[in-house]
Formats: sequence, structure tokens, C-alpha cells
Amino acid sequence: MALLRFIDRPQFPNPWLEFERLRRGLDELSRGLPGGQGVSRATIYPALNLYEQDEELILTAELPGFKADDLDIAYEGDSLTLQGKRDPYEHAEQVSFHRRELEWGSFSRTLSLPVKVDPDRISAALKDGVLTIRLAKAAEARPRQINIMSQ
Repeated sequence: MALLRFIDRPQFPNPWLEFERLRRGLDELSRGLPGGQGVSRATIYPALNLYEQDEELILTAELPGFKADDLDIAYEGDSLTLQGKRDPYEHAEQVSFHRRELEWGSFSRTLSLPVKVDPDRISAALKDGVLTIRLAKAAEARPRQINIMSQ
């Protein structure tokens, strides 16, 4: 007698769910290969948002476990580069991991900014694992009201 696995599927399945399951399976499989780290989120790490307000651009990046000294921010031309490094845990080389999802090592992300910014008015703050970078728009990039003269 053969046993069949029953998988309860929702009435309207999420088509992307199967791709996510496949990615996770490949990730787990590749972790067992020599030198395999699996499909790493580091290729898009850290997760960030860049949005625009009237006077400034604001970039937020999720960086749990990082300290300000671990990060470097550089502005050049129309690009902003965020770099960081997280050292391995103190005893990481002395243990055998059963599961390792917390990454360490270096990352670097460079973003092209959509508007010109004033390099003297860029500030950054790290609070509760979220880095917030505020980039004041250059005067020529800010919206301004144009008065219409009646003749």
C-alpha cells in the first residue's frame, strides 16, 4: 500500500509561494556543499527604503546588531555609498552550527540619488537597529512656487 502526502492548499494559492519554497529548498541544499553559503540575502543587504519629501531625501536601512563604528557612509557626485562590517561571533569558529541565518562579514551598497543634494547638509543616525540618513536637497532641486504676473 502506498502512502500519499496530503497537502492542504488554499482555495486561491499564492503563485509566488511555490517559488519561495523552491528558493528555501535550494538554499538548504547548497549549504551542504563545500564552500556553499546558500542563496544569501547579502546580495541585497541591507534592506532599505529611499523616499523623497519636499526638502530632503530620506534613506532608512535595517541594520540590527550594528554599531555606528561598524558603518561608513560616503557621498560622491550623485551617489551615496553605505558600507559596513559585522565581525563573527566570539566563538563562531569553535562551534558547529545547525542553522546559521545571521550573516557576518562586509557589505557595500551604492545608490544613485534621484535629485541633487547639498553635501554639507547630510546627517545620519542609528537607533534601534535602523539607520536613517537625511539628505537635504540642493537649492536647485527643491520645488519652488512661481508667481504669475497679470498684465
